[in-house]
Amino acid sequence: MKLKQALAATAALACVSGAYAQSANTFYVTTGWFHFAPQDSSDPLKIDSAGGRPVNLAIPNTGASISSSDTVGLSLGYFITDHIATEAELGIPPKFDLYGSGSFNQFGKVGEARLWSPALLLKYYFNTPEAKFRPYAGIGFTYVWFTDAKITNPTFEHGVLGGPTSVSTDRSWAPVFNVGFNYNFTKHWFAGFSLSYIPVSVVATFDTTVANQLATQRRSEAKIHLNPLVTFLKVGYNF
Repeated sequence: MKLKQALAATAALACVSGAYAQSANTFYVTTGWFHFAPQDSSDPLKIDSAGGRPVNLAIPNTGASISSSDTVGLSLGYFITDHIATEAELGIPPKFDLYGSGSFNQFGKVGEARLWSPALLLKYYFNTPEAKFRPYAGIGFTYVWFTDAKITNPTFEHGVLGGPTSVSTDRSWAPVFNVGFNYNFTKHWFAGFSLSYIPVSVVATFDTTVANQLATQRRSEAKIHLNPLVTFLKVGYNF
């Protein structure tokens, strides 16, 4: 009888401890696959200045678009309460290809760059901590910038921009709107999926040494509205 009671108590304790997979004061970590799908559009290419003199001339029917990209992601989170969690999302910076649009469409790929966009989110989880399926909605912010930006198409670089060109981009803060769910397999292990929308634009600045006898410096810019949808398929561990 005592053995049966002990086994029953142990089983009950296991059920209780195993049920509360994601409750207050729980830390968790996830890893998985980010997919960035820009819902992009752009303003026309604009020549800002030539030889130090302002121009401010927009070239009609020109623009640029950005490819989709994938990368490995990581998130670290903490449940403040049974329903509210804060989470930091990071990832290996993905490489994006830049393509011409409008009259620039004939050039195909014209450049490339790597995107950095770490994000901090505040999430609200529905259902109880012991539920296996826990959908959530979140909001947060990200800081977006590009590195290794360059023109890779010589025909575009010399035929359109006018000569050897260096590329720089601005940096910006942007909101993040997030929905998703986790499915708890055990007390510690779970899998999940999320979808984020980030309304953000980037301005690429092109500094060109025009190939003529005066070696004139020309500055032009292109504003691209990225507005990506970002999916994250992940597995995680609760501590």
